[in-house]
Amino acid sequence: EWEERQKTRQLEMEAVSKALSVLAGDDAHDLFTNTFNPALVQTATAESSKRRSAAARVLSNAANKLHNPRLSALAYRVKLDAFERVKKAIDDMVTALLKEKADEIKHKDFCMDEFNTNQLQTETKEREKQDLLAKIEDLEMTIKTLTEELDALKAEI
Repeated sequence: EWEERQKTRQLEMEAVSKALSVLAGDDAHDLFTNTFNPALVQTATAESSKRRSAAARVLSNAANKLHNPRLSALAYRVKLDAFERVKKAIDDMVTALLKEKADEIKHKDFCMDEFNTNQLQTETKEREKQDLLAKIEDLEMTIKTLTEELDALKAEI
């Protein structure tokens, strides 16, 4: 289960990174620069729409593949929001994923420590059990020997 979640987180991070690279690429930067030129407003809007659609498609495909509603919502926001808010949302998602990953690693380490402690305690108790069984057997032999000696002494009397 842990490995599956790690794999899912890794795939999510790859999809988000791919979308971020589309948004942060040189072409996108040039496009952002061109959008401030009033003469190119219509062209820039059309190119921006294409970039936005490409980024939304990448995120949407990843969301469908991973069955992740957060990525799906992010893909929807890419279509509707300005890129700055999308970049912030992607950064926030990456931060949340990294925090989730760290929490999962911490939880796994805790579980492994508890498992090892439990195993050590089990081995210790098993050794104590074996020692006690040996002591019981020794005492039973002592009782048998003493009983035989007592019977022999009674027979002498």
